[in-house]
Amino acid sequence: MRFFYWFMVVVMAATLLPSALYMGIYVFTGADEALQRARKMWNFLRVFTLLGFNITVWGNVVVGLWQLMH
Repeated sequence: MRFFYWFMVVVMAATLLPSALYMGIYVFTGADEALQRARKMWNFLRVFTLLGFNITVWGNVVVGLWQLMH
């Protein structure tokens, strides 16, 4: 699971940082394209965060059930 945690940290950082960058570009320049990109990256971040949370929770459930059966 340690690999999974680090992988999710990398994926989340890879979507959070560009989102913050594009939001900053939008704030300072007012470019609507930057706002659209920031929103898309933010939505990807939410999806990856929920995916990581669900895999962690259900992974622990599966491991717990496996240990109960054996």
